Amino acid sequence: MGTDGSAYVRDQRYLTTRITADGRDGYPVEPGRYRLVVSRACPWANRSVIVRRLLGLEPVLSMGICGPTHDERSWTFDLDPGGRDPVLKIERLQEAFFARDPDYPLGITVPAIVDIPTGKVVTNDFAQITLDLSTEWRAHHRPGAPDLYPERHRDEIDTINADVFRDVNNAVYEAGFATGQDAYERAYRKLFRRLDILEEHLAARRYLVGDTITEADIRLFTTLVRFDAVYHGHFKCNRGKLAEMPVLWAYARDLFQTPGFGDTIDFPQIKEHYYVVHRDVNPTGVVPLGPDTSGWLTPHGRDRLGGRPFGDGTPPGPVASGEAVTAPV
Repeated sequence: MGTDGSAYVRDQRYLTTRITADGRDGYPVEPGRYRLVVSRACPWANRSVIVRRLLGLEPVLSMGICGPTHDERSWTFDLDPGGRDPVLKIERLQEAFFARDPDYPLGITVPAIVDIPTGKVVTNDFAQITLDLSTEWRAHHRPGAPDLYPERHRDEIDTINADVFRDVNNAVYEAGFATGQDAYERAYRKLFRRLDILEEHLAARRYLVGDTITEADIRLFTTLVRFDAVYHGHFKCNRGKLAEMPVLWAYARDLFQTPGFGDTIDFPQIKEHYYVVHRDVNPTGVVPLGPDTSGWLTPHGRDRLGGRPFGDGTPPGPVASGEAVTAPV
């Protein structure tokens, strides 16, 4: 993260080494070799959790879960016994980055994929990670796994993803971390202009691209699901709540109630992260009790638009042991 004057500028420099079927970067796809490290609080990491689950990669790609809060030294495994990841045997994700480069100068971010034998981070390039899980790990997808990045729709998916990243995923941060009125207002207007476009786009179609769930829906969902809980108040994105945008609210509930989406969401951890870690925005560290999350389980009516959530595939099975979250109440 950084600021340019009063505007927030995201540092988008990542470790771009890829894990591929042919191993061209030195890291071939191998069952059991890698560990996906995430935090349930983080929207960027949440994408990889959803994709891993939809594709059924749990048996071949284990997952380490960091706690929702951290200090300037990085994410910690404070949810695990003894505060240590049971597979990587480290207390902080930072240790895996320094194993790769003792002088690593960039952000310690999730999601990250770690090479278990060496303890070194391979990549934290969140946008490429999910695409590679869909394409490079195909040999290990579960029977009935959906095609989240179908070739015939990739240009459209890429275009929507770019618009959503700029105007929604990142714009909420630009609003929340702005230190000047003009920068905040630019981000605010950009965000709600795009949400209005998406509201119209989704009024007569169930999903963003085609008639099935794709990578585009996953990337939008992880921002929408955090909107009322944190972005509306904490980041001052308060023209209206998601629950006051009829189409997007129904769309988000439809996805939430689809296996692989809502069963990855931990609202208490999401709120704790934003309200506790961002002391420049919330100096007291007080975490709000609301909003009421039971609405996520109410009927959405989107099935009337048709569509096939998993295309020719099937829903994922039960949540893997040890990975369940508490359902909204």
